[in-house]
Amino acid sequence: MPDFTLERQWVRRGAARIAGIDEAGRGPWAGPVVAAAVCLPMETLPAALQSGLDDSKKLTPARREALFEALQACAEIGVGRAGVEEIDSLNILQASLLAMRRAVAALGAPPAAALVDGRQDPGLDCPVETVIKGDGRSLSIAAASIVAKVTRDREMAALAVRHPGYGWERNQGYGTAEHQRALATLGPCAEHRRSFRPISQLVGSTL
Repeated sequence: MPDFTLERQWVRRGAARIAGIDEAGRGPWAGPVVAAAVCLPMETLPAALQSGLDDSKKLTPARREALFEALQACAEIGVGRAGVEEIDSLNILQASLLAMRRAVAALGAPPAAALVDGRQDPGLDCPVETVIKGDGRSLSIAAASIVAKVTRDREMAALAVRHPGYGWERNQGYGTAEHQRALATLGPCAEHRRSFRPISQLVGSTL
């Protein structure tokens, strides 16, 4: 289970305000990539949150929603996005790092240090520690994973209303059988990532 071990190591180095950073939406065929930066109050974090926060992929949708709402009341949160055009022009990795930088900027004041899930340093104006599988090790990263996932899922549900038929309210833009069947019938829409091979091959086949 995640804890504050990594955060406290930074506190001992003099960094009092630590941001956990994670993203959601690198793999889907449609929609934005969303990143979150979360600064948790280590000394006053409610016990229910401390025991409940975890890698968002391990939590049920209802549990993620409940933790998301609880975080709004006690954490500093910044959210950043990169849209489909940016994903297609930059590539998904660089778009994800851009979304992370935007999430940190949305915090207002920059953190003293950042714990970033994964291997890639997004290039921030503060010291960065990258943490493999960080959402299962750091409470701050776990919180960021939940905020990013819930935010993106809600955005995909809204996009599903504007672009019906693909089932994004259920598959969040991932390449599920449902999504593939809809693409075969409807073709891609403006929210599909044309730099992703399944979409680029489909677009090429219809030219």
